[in-house]
Amino acid sequence: MRRFIVAVDTQADFMRADGALAVDGAEALIGPMQAWLKALDPAETAGVLFTFDTHLAETFPGSAEAEQFPIHCVRGTPGWQNVLDANAIAPGIPTYRIEKGVFDMWAEPDLMIEAIGSGETTARDAFFAELKARGIEQGTIIGVAADYCVRWAIDGLVARGFSVEVPPNLTRGIARQVEEVLAAAFAGAPVRLAAKD
Repeated sequence: MRRFIVAVDTQADFMRADGALAVDGAEALIGPMQAWLKALDPAETAGVLFTFDTHLAETFPGSAEAEQFPIHCVRGTPGWQNVLDANAIAPGIPTYRIEKGVFDMWAEPDLMIEAIGSGETTARDAFFAELKARGIEQGTIIGVAADYCVRWAIDGLVARGFSVEVPPNLTRGIARQVEEVLAAAFAGAPVRLAAKD
């Protein structure tokens, strides 16, 4: 079965120990994440989407996130950059990126998904509808944070008819780890922990 991968917010401000909003233990995942992505089989992988949490210094202070977290992932800064190398993924696997301004990658209307390399863009909802139309039924999610943006990414895929698996060794949470998140929020849903490598 072919699957679609979503790598959630693997950006320096979250993943590096000195990042503006470092997730505890995330830096240790960078090597394993990169190796996992490099080992993906084009015959089994429909594509990889990297999400980018994206803020502007001028508008962040008035946002809902500012009530919980310090400013982070300011567009164009080193902290906003992806710590993973999309070019290391097998050439037969399409790679994409999407910028989002809130925790939930599905919440903002009219977001566009950009093909890395060509720059071609597709509306997010049309992109995932087309995946379903091609018979892609499963999503696999890695990244941070398990109890925030990863949780909402899972929710949106399930709402769109995908089953979801999450490799627990390729995600980290802030207050809760992915095992607890899945037990609390997705009991009875088509969501499971992937087997550890």
